[in-house]
Amino acid sequence: MQFLIFIIAYPFLWIVSILPFRIFYWLSDVVYFLVYYIVGYRKKVVRENLAMALPNLNDKERLVIEKKSYHHLCDMFMEMIKTMTISSEEMNKRFVITNLEVIKEYEKKGKSIMLIASHYASWEWLITMNQKIAFRGVAVYKQLANKYFDKLVRDIRSKYNTELVPTNKTIPLISNNQKNDIHCVYGLASDQSPKADRIFHWDNFMGIEVPVHTGPEMLAKKYDMTVVFAKVKKVKRGYYELTIIPISDNPKSIPDFGITHTYIQEVEKQIREAPEYYFWTHKRWKHRR
Repeated sequence: MQFLIFIIAYPFLWIVSILPFRIFYWLSDVVYFLVYYIVGYRKKVVRENLAMALPNLNDKERLVIEKKSYHHLCDMFMEMIKTMTISSEEMNKRFVITNLEVIKEYEKKGKSIMLIASHYASWEWLITMNQKIAFRGVAVYKQLANKYFDKLVRDIRSKYNTELVPTNKTIPLISNNQKNDIHCVYGLASDQSPKADRIFHWDNFMGIEVPVHTGPEMLAKKYDMTVVFAKVKKVKRGYYELTIIPISDNPKSIPDFGITHTYIQEVEKQIREAPEYYFWTHKRWKHRR
């Protein structure tokens, strides 16, 4: 059944990926109408999240953000499909790195880099950075239940020489790379709510005390990796800018949870600048106190 679903869907996905951008985004508008007005995908979750995170806004203001966020959400997943066939030249026009020299300088120090991102703007197109760096790019991801779609996602995200590693294999991979002196840039999106049995620390996020992922900090300290934040800005539809924000090149010198706290603050800054580009469908505040 998994294969049947895949072979039915794949030709459609490929055709979508080769559409001219004007038609492509028109189709995204259609998807938005279906997702938001017909299906109502996770509307209750989005409204609860917006009400908790942005209590200073009234219902009308939050509704505007809600609709824009769904529009962006549809664009971003459509853009993931577009990655199947988009050229490197086109991608480099649409995803610009404003300060690549920061990564280049850190590479000279001969230490692996922990690049922490958030589910904001376009985390999918961060893979383009791997065309421009000397270190190996590794992205941590959650495997899909359908093994054929999982392979498709891995193929798409590996387009620019990115190595994908499932979450449960991350530590063995990093350990092996360290032993063999293989330097990498490890990319993780860590702004989701951790599972209840993996809550080790709470922090203030958007004015609410919530559990936070501490894995990136733990790995950075254990393996002495430089830590940076990937701040992605949506310039206009289909165009993004990445700015590398240094957090620490000596993580062991930072008090416990200090790196995690700085990361959470950077994510919050992003959201407050333009909340419509955050992934509000996540149940980010399901655990709180």
